[in-house]
Amino acid sequence: MTAPSVTTPGPPPADHRLSPLTGYTRAHWEAAADRLLDALRPYATPGLAQYRLPGRTGYSGEQADGLEGYARSFLLAAFRIAGATRPGERERLAPLIERYAAGLTAGTDPGHPEHWPPIKDRSQPMVEAASVAIALHETRPWLWDLLDDQVRGRVVDWLADFVGATANDSNWRLFQVVVEEFLASVGAPHRRSEIEAGLARLDDWYRGDGWYTDGDGQKFDYYNAWALHLYPVLWARIAGERADPSLTAGHRERLRAFLETHQYFFGADGAPLHQGRSLTYRYGTAAALWAGALVGATPLPPGRTRRLASGALKHFTDRGVPGPDGLLSLGWYHPYLPVTQPYSGPASPYWAAKAFLGLLLPDTHPVWTATEEPGPVETRDTVLALPGPGWLLHSTAADGIVRLVNHGSDRRSPTPDEQPESPHYSRLAYSTATAPQTPPDGHATTVDHHIAVLDAAAVSRRRRIHRLGAADGALAASWYTDDGTAPGAPASVATVSAVHRAWEIRVHLVHAGEGAAVRETGWSLAYDDTPCTVEAGPGWVVARRADGLTSALAGLHGWDGPGEPRDGLVVQATGLNAYGPHSATPALVLPHHPGDTLLLATLVVLTRDPRLAHDPHALCHGARVRTTQDGALDLHFPDGHRERLAPDLTAAAREHVGGAPAH
Repeated sequence: MTAPSVTTPGPPPADHRLSPLTGYTRAHWEAAADRLLDALRPYATPGLAQYRLPGRTGYSGEQADGLEGYARSFLLAAFRIAGATRPGERERLAPLIERYAAGLTAGTDPGHPEHWPPIKDRSQPMVEAASVAIALHETRPWLWDLLDDQVRGRVVDWLADFVGATANDSNWRLFQVVVEEFLASVGAPHRRSEIEAGLARLDDWYRGDGWYTDGDGQKFDYYNAWALHLYPVLWARIAGERADPSLTAGHRERLRAFLETHQYFFGADGAPLHQGRSLTYRYGTAAALWAGALVGATPLPPGRTRRLASGALKHFTDRGVPGPDGLLSLGWYHPYLPVTQPYSGPASPYWAAKAFLGLLLPDTHPVWTATEEPGPVETRDTVLALPGPGWLLHSTAADGIVRLVNHGSDRRSPTPDEQPESPHYSRLAYSTATAPQTPPDGHATTVDHHIAVLDAAAVSRRRRIHRLGAADGALAASWYTDDGTAPGAPASVATVSAVHRAWEIRVHLVHAGEGAAVRETGWSLAYDDTPCTVEAGPGWVVARRADGLTSALAGLHGWDGPGEPRDGLVVQATGLNAYGPHSATPALVLPHHPGDTLLLATLVVLTRDPRLAHDPHALCHGARVRTTQDGALDLHFPDGHRERLAPDLTAAAREHVGGAPAH
């Protein structure tokens, strides 16, 4: 069977009256959805039950990948169909309804060659079943209610394998919640106890101020936006009067709190902050923005909600996403497998469909009719402490860049494990203008945003992050240890970060054996064909991209060592960065650690502000670290701003890295 065709017009003209910042309106979102759905048609299997896209097969196999293509695009189609309210619009989308109804018919038929893999414990079909259940609910009057009774029975039989099954103890518990709630909504067998247990498990992971960890441990990332807050909203839509009002009210209160800070995760150019797992979902980060508007649980004005969501969509559209074939690739702007996971198949990026949740809101809703308002990053400089995930955010209006300083998210289980470090969790900082260095084997000798002890054979790794808390809103601290990488003894490093405008001052206590080297790295700048320009001097280095984006490091204390201070350096690499084919990473190196515990301090800068980017003097001059009589540290930023590290914070850090006095 050939996939029924929907006529896909070109993108509408920009509307800078209604949307002065992006030019995007609801029509742009509809056109983007139609383009994505239309581009999938050539990859449909004959029965329309699977979409076999080009690209690397996920570890669950081709059948699961094909189901993933159906389920995730069905979610996108459902938002498009359910939100079609203008006269004649749903009639125009009738082929889309027919297409996904045919897929249901074939996919749930055990005798059909395209039948879907069964739902088993911890299997990939669990993930896709949730998308199918949500899509069926949202399109109920136009699809489910019109299906043949036999087909409805087979759909129920396939989904019912979730009842009694074991899901991964993470956001997957919510897949079980929505699937079994859909079964309840159609009078099919389900277990209310499993629904309640999944929702209760969510409470176990709540860390305050709107933030959940995705399972036990310190697993903070965008799964808050496109899963842990989203599925409770969608579950409540399915449950209706069956939902406990106090429970849904609690979920909405947490969503509101989350959006208070989530709005800061988008740069002025629309870029989402580049941190965490599954970044190939790209503008899926906007899902929580729409969810808050959908249930009246948002602190944001409607014009700001649309500005942030449309900004993310436009950011990727302007950079060639989807690609020339209309498909979402496994990557960021371009295909780039290191931002994926081994389970990611060629259709995995279509969880980006969640960004289109706003289409469920009628075109008369204020999020579509209000004039766009700037995001907070565009109007003022901000420093924001997020104690739940252990982060500091600092953004600058002059260049629209958001920077995240990480002292709390490492995606590790509470129990000891041997997992390698993840560059999307282990780095000291992330931003909306840069990506971490992501080597295919995970073992590059030089990485960005890391303070490492090294010898000829090994480099210390920041696998597990141990929090030291924060002294106030502009400070955060943590420590890590890595056995066997430093000559003669385990290496331990404690770091305190203080942020102000585009600057971060890092104070490190580094415990290592005598003779080990210490290296600190800063922001990696990705570039295409024009290399970065480099300026360096004793204890400092500046790398500047052709468009003015600038990364700098300056040693403020401890980096000079015996004799003359060494010049900073820039490490060049190819094929290690999601933002571009080449990258340049500033670094400082201390060749010989004196032994015991060493105090180091570094100024770290990322800016596109023309007042700073082209003036190394303004970037770094005047920054220094001074010890006070009471044992505190005074941190002086280049513009005269000061922060104070209290003695108890540095003492706590010293306790975890050997207890010896710092040199």
